[in-house]
Amino acid sequence: MTDVSLTLDWHDADATAQTARAIGLHLAPGDTVLLSGPVGAGKTHFARSLIQSILPTPEDVPSPTFTLVQTYDTTRGTLWHADLYRVSMDTEIDELGLVDAFEDAICLIEWPDRLGPLRPDTALALDIFVGDDTRTARFGWSDPKWANRLAGVTQHA
Repeated sequence: MTDVSLTLDWHDADATAQTARAIGLHLAPGDTVLLSGPVGAGKTHFARSLIQSILPTPEDVPSPTFTLVQTYDTTRGTLWHADLYRVSMDTEIDELGLVDAFEDAICLIEWPDRLGPLRPDTALALDIFVGDDTRTARFGWSDPKWANRLAGVTQHA
């Protein structure tokens, strides 16, 4: 899926949030960001920072661990934040309505490995690796739109 990549080191939570905000400015309906990494890597912090940066008015952004999906009306369009950790089958994903959301909403998906064959080919993949003093974020994509959208991200990281 990923032909091109960008790697950033995040030395603290603020660096993670800055990157998330920079990416949020360039998202549009139909965009999907896949967030991978171990428990505690910062996937939800990244998603929460991105969502809060594009909300028209501040609001609480809870983790969708138990609800599976939270939706938001943002300045960039409707956004779906999904945590698929507790999902075990493709049919559950279909029942959530995610397949339709991939077409007309911005989607942030934690634990995208659960998507299986439903994983959008045009998605931006973010893999977070945890080190002793830093987190390394590796972005990968095959759709050429992401190169332009991520061009200024390194300036904000």
